[in-house]
Amino acid sequence: MIETEHLTKRYGPLTAVDDVSFRVEPGQVLGFLGPNGAGKSTTMKMITGFLAPSAGTARVCGHDIQREPLSAKRLLGYLPEGAPSYGEMTVAGFLAFVADLRDLRGERRRQALDRVIARLHLGPVLRQPIDTLSKGFKRRVGIAQAILHDPPVLILDEPTDGLDPNQKHEVRTLLGEMAAERTVIISTHILEEVDALCNRVIIIAAGRLLADDTPQALLARSRYHRAVTLSTPQPEPVRQALASLPGVAEVEVDAHDGRLTAIARDGQNIFGAVQQVLQSGNFQVRELQLERGRLDEVFRRITQDATSEVPA
Repeated sequence: MIETEHLTKRYGPLTAVDDVSFRVEPGQVLGFLGPNGAGKSTTMKMITGFLAPSAGTARVCGHDIQREPLSAKRLLGYLPEGAPSYGEMTVAGFLAFVADLRDLRGERRRQALDRVIARLHLGPVLRQPIDTLSKGFKRRVGIAQAILHDPPVLILDEPTDGLDPNQKHEVRTLLGEMAAERTVIISTHILEEVDALCNRVIIIAAGRLLADDTPQALLARSRYHRAVTLSTPQPEPVRQALASLPGVAEVEVDAHDGRLTAIARDGQNIFGAVQQVLQSGNFQVRELQLERGRLDEVFRRITQDATSEVPA
């Protein structure tokens, strides 16, 4: 559905995107992660044809975005960063304008407009100018225009930015429902969104692709994979008891809440051994959980290592 080959963008001596290649299949929701300035938005703009690459190319459903731009863009739904629109238009007027651009007519047009207005709960603001809307409603209007023509490919840059928790849940549910029959790329800095939505993750920094894997595989790369975290009124004796276990590499103490985290050595399964030590020592425990890993820690390690290699 989406394929990039050696995609590169240079601005004079600055290389914003450096030889990025990947392929996204139908049914995949790809989380596109990277620090600010990593090249995420630039890559998306090249895939969607809003920015010409310096080298390489991208294809959407087999259509080369440079040689067949109209054929490729007909199959795309795109939400740019910041959800830009025409602020003086009303919501209804803007969506009607987008329907015209997408050549939606007759009953298909009416059904498409009704569908996105209902899905994004835009009914109460249809007659308001977009400039008067809250940031959350502006984002919803942006998503509505992206999905209006029911495209097989969605590329969304920070789709839940500015939404409250209930709105984020609604949008994630919507994207989850749509993803089964589509190819979706989501750029986000919200790591919980990756866990909730994505079945694949790409991490880029300094314009280079650094990781391409499932969220589960990335979590397995975390030093907290299979760690055991607990809360106890007896932190020091519990810490000493856990540190003596052969499968425990280290016991961390959280400076804020005093919780203990036993780090597994080489990804060993230490949960049973930790339980046994707690029971045999008759320690009081208020909370006990087995960690899958911490995506934020993996993200920081991968991106910081890459950034430190870039010359000043």
